[in-house]
Amino acid sequence: MKKAMTIIYPEYNGLYINLTNRCPCACTFCIRQKKDGAEFDNIDSLWLEHEPTAAEVIDAIKKEAQTPRFATYKEFVFCGYGEPTEALDVLLEVATFLKANYKLPVRINTNGLGDLINQKSIVPLLAGKIDALSISLNSSNPEIYEKTVRPKFGKAAFPAMLNFAEQAAKVIPKVVLSTVETTITKQDEQECARLCKKIGVTHRIRKFIEIN
Repeated sequence: MKKAMTIIYPEYNGLYINLTNRCPCACTFCIRQKKDGAEFDNIDSLWLEHEPTAAEVIDAIKKEAQTPRFATYKEFVFCGYGEPTEALDVLLEVATFLKANYKLPVRINTNGLGDLINQKSIVPLLAGKIDALSISLNSSNPEIYEKTVRPKFGKAAFPAMLNFAEQAAKVIPKVVLSTVETTITKQDEQECARLCKKIGVTHRIRKFIEIN
């Protein structure tokens, strides 16, 4: 496994921020499971030599802001080879910096288990700093969810994720729960859509990425 210090990287139309490689899940479809390191096309590696401090992240963003490419970004996204809320303090400090200095919206791609990870409700801490959350739902069925996501928290994970999403929807402008196409049945997808409507969030079906 090659390691580097890719703290920020361009992906889609956003500037992505890679805070940590820690994650309490081992999702069966996750690109991290790829044996060769699961590298994106446009970077060397997202496996970190060490977790960056907030100062390191902010410095990397400031340097990127001086490049012509920076003007093309549409959002900041906390997303890398780990669960961003595992590095909550750094995330919050960086998000505060982003909101104070730039007009782009700030999003977190998350498994929604931040409350269990940090042993407290983190939604109040995100309010005003985060504009959008993309949360991995993966199934409407708790048993399927657990088998697919393989969270270290076991059966506590599914209800905690849903509660996090429901509470977040009250204070964060955009909350999206996603499933991955071909990993669940069409019936399950329909149930996921109904579940999302019930708790007041958006349902999205993501494309499956092959991990040979």
